[in-house]
Amino acid sequence: MLTSELLSPLTWRVPSLAAPCRVHEGLWAVGEETAAWARSRGLVIGDADTSRLGRGRFERLACRVFPDAPVSRVTLSTKWLIWLFAFDDLRDETPFGGSATAVDALYEEMARAVRRGAPRAGAGPLEIVLAELWRETSEGMGGEWRRRFRTHLEWHRQGCADEAVGRRTGVLPSLEDYPRLRRRTNGPFMLDLAEPVLGAELPEELIRTRSWRRLFDGVNDVTAWCNDVASYPHEHGRGELCNYVALAARELELEPLTAVAWVSERIEEGLARVAEAAEDLTAESAWRGLDPSLREPAGRVVDALLAVPRAQLDWIAESGRYSPMPDPSVPSPRRRVSVTLK
Repeated sequence: MLTSELLSPLTWRVPSLAAPCRVHEGLWAVGEETAAWARSRGLVIGDADTSRLGRGRFERLACRVFPDAPVSRVTLSTKWLIWLFAFDDLRDETPFGGSATAVDALYEEMARAVRRGAPRAGAGPLEIVLAELWRETSEGMGGEWRRRFRTHLEWHRQGCADEAVGRRTGVLPSLEDYPRLRRRTNGPFMLDLAEPVLGAELPEELIRTRSWRRLFDGVNDVTAWCNDVASYPHEHGRGELCNYVALAARELELEPLTAVAWVSERIEEGLARVAEAAEDLTAESAWRGLDPSLREPAGRVVDALLAVPRAQLDWIAESGRYSPMPDPSVPSPRRRVSVTLK
């Protein structure tokens, strides 16, 4: 079951996903820099091809969401993606993810590192990297944006701890409750990054509108559900049940491919709500009242969020994260060539 085939029908069924995203011309430079950075920070160890994180090619996602942003800012966004997925892999691939106490304790130390701007002595790579990224990202951003970002970090912490409780006890969320849990574990703070990447901090009166919240939450939801579809073959293989597809199959008594189709319908509905929210936002008095000099950068932030779902689908098709891991006993083509040249 190939993940790209599970999601590809969305690109011709949903109008907003019809056109591929433009790709930043600095794609290769961003990829080289962030790969070296991830290795230097201890997030990727050894041969990159031997881990799902190392095979992620996260720059291909960031370069589609921000095709016109400065290379340094796209690089920063890619580093955040690497950090988020490194943390997810720790939770998903090790016993750590089944202990709410361990998850909460690590996140508490990481939150403290954000508050003081530096990791504690003897901190691990995740805490050190988070402090580094926060310093670089928050520089020049206002207090309201900083508070909003930290609030979304706290949401992520709570969601990860709640998921850990479910893994330990075996008590799964209902199909109805799952989207609310998943909205938090998906890392909502990642969408806040559009503002520092684009150099366009949104005014609070716009952030407080119902239309903005529907847009923000809607993009978060559909990307989380697409990730669940893409991850389902891998997670099913290791018995993970806290997944939208797995829960649909279990609760609705569906075959796997039928459950995938059911989740895809939810994604389509979610994308329709996102498009509606974006239209409603431009009709809000808070939007119409913006000075033209503020409306243009705010529009770029909205456009970036609207680009995320299609960018994610294209990235999933190219990323090695969702394809079967290679057999370590079989030499890679690069190793065979090097032996021949000797």
